[in-house]
Amino acid sequence: MALLALVASLFALLLGGAGPAFAHAGLSGTDPADGSVLKTGPQYVTLTFTESVGFSDDSLRVLSPKNERVNPRPAQHVDGKDDTARVELSGNLPQGSYTVAWRVVSADGHPISGAFVFSVGQPSETAAVVATGSPDETAVGRLYGVLRYVAYSGLALLVGAAAFASVCWPAAGSVRPVRRTLALGWVALTASTVALLLLRGPYEAAGPLTSAFDVALLGRTVTGRPGAALVARLLLLALAAVLFGRWARRPGAGDPGVRVRMAGALLAAALAVTWAAAEHASAGIQVALAMPVAALHLLAMGVWLGGLVTLLLLLRRRGSEGREVPASAIGRFSALAFGAVAVLVGTGVYQSWRQVGSWQALSTTSYGKTLLVKVAAVVLVLCVASFSRRWTARLVHEAPATKTPTVPATERVRVAQTVGAPAPPAREDRDTTSGAPAGEGPGEDTEPPLSEAVAYRRGLRRMVTAEAVLGVVVLVITTVLTGTQPSRAAGERDSTASAQGPQVKVVTVPFDMGTANHQGTVQITLTPGRVGENTVEAVVYTADGGLATVPELRLALTQDELGIGPLDAKLKDQKGYWATYDLRLPMPGVWTLNVTVRTTDIDQVTVRDTVRITPVPR
Repeated sequence: MALLALVASLFALLLGGAGPAFAHAGLSGTDPADGSVLKTGPQYVTLTFTESVGFSDDSLRVLSPKNERVNPRPAQHVDGKDDTARVELSGNLPQGSYTVAWRVVSADGHPISGAFVFSVGQPSETAAVVATGSPDETAVGRLYGVLRYVAYSGLALLVGAAAFASVCWPAAGSVRPVRRTLALGWVALTASTVALLLLRGPYEAAGPLTSAFDVALLGRTVTGRPGAALVARLLLLALAAVLFGRWARRPGAGDPGVRVRMAGALLAAALAVTWAAAEHASAGIQVALAMPVAALHLLAMGVWLGGLVTLLLLLRRRGSEGREVPASAIGRFSALAFGAVAVLVGTGVYQSWRQVGSWQALSTTSYGKTLLVKVAAVVLVLCVASFSRRWTARLVHEAPATKTPTVPATERVRVAQTVGAPAPPAREDRDTTSGAPAGEGPGEDTEPPLSEAVAYRRGLRRMVTAEAVLGVVVLVITTVLTGTQPSRAAGERDSTASAQGPQVKVVTVPFDMGTANHQGTVQITLTPGRVGENTVEAVVYTADGGLATVPELRLALTQDELGIGPLDAKLKDQKGYWATYDLRLPMPGVWTLNVTVRTTDIDQVTVRDTVRITPVPR
């Protein structure tokens, strides 16, 4: 009862704050707007996101042209709205361009970051330097990602080995490979959880690796949902260690018993909830259903993959270490694994629908493409698993383990031999009643040759090895998915952006191709054609409208009215078109496009046109 009460308390701690939101937040608006020019300095800078976010003291920094911080106090939510962040600025801001650097934590525990610029009076050069790129690309982010793989692997080994010993072969608790697998799973999961807890603060705040031991930062970590989930996981692992210790100290340490089985199942479910409560399942639609489904998905993965590893170790064990795993235990695991895979498929279909949202998103978003790779890997696993089941059926139904006859059932026949006579033939045990070799007399079942059973086990071992390797691949892809923005959230972000105005600006610029009466065109597409970051794609056409291949294409943009530029777009040849994906335009207004087309090794032409860049809508 004490164990049940503690687990229930941990459930309440983890589930109490779960609410509907879209996994992975996105910035939906800023005040002042990105690229805007204000007559006087604002009193506040406010950011609005697509879902609730959390932040630390340094989550929002406003930097002057001299790279000096001008927000003396940390960010706060606006009127208690969890999807906002606001900082108050110092008074009498001098003229120039100000950089706003932000880093917040989504409701599903993933940090996101970005920056934008506004100006007071008129734009200026700025010395402000902000970090760019994904939070996962830092040293802390990479290490955090590796530790997440280790944690998933540890859970799979712990749950799978325990399920095998509890359901398939109760005597496995006294077998060394099973005990080692349990211990390895527990150690891997515990060590990775401790490391994740220490790194969570630097991961959220973009701090250095050395800040992992900052007591104040650790204190803020444990008050958040991801940190609380990690603390709860450590407490559950401590209980698991106590439970395993009591089982190991029992006489014989064989069958764990009904109580140990029930306690182990409860602890495994609680461990799975510590993931569901802090990742994608805790944010989005149908949270109340998504969290238990995610926990069930994780448990099924552990039973299947961890059980496969346990079975593989037992199949590779040599006879010098004791009994080999009986065929009946292999048959029971085959049925258990089939049920686990069925649960994986069912829960996976629901999670895919919830996170993807549409068929189109499967091919247009990173989450959808990664999910397709996972589906392909799962299909391969199912194909290999079908062969494993065939070998198991042969082993169970056609080649039971050969029985070893007992000594009292036979007599040894002594053969008299004179000194110097040749050695007698190999001694043969014979049944005392029939004279037949032992095990072939009346009342004994005829068994298949030992070599036949060995062949079946070797075939099964090969299939289980292949299935386990593919299972590890599926686990790796699953871990990648948990760190990728779900397609439904990306679609919600894009819908918000679409409501803000036109998304594309297209300019067609004619140019002389160098031969008589041959004039080509360059079609330049800017997306979204607003202040801030833009994608640029350029396609060269011949006079008859066909695609033209040129050795070099350059694009530079200038804002003559404000004296900005030229800004080199740094176009790269994409085999059929030229593109860049990070051109940042700081100001709205009419920009001049300077397009240089090199048609041969010695001939080139520069042409010009204009495009109007719009401000970001408020």
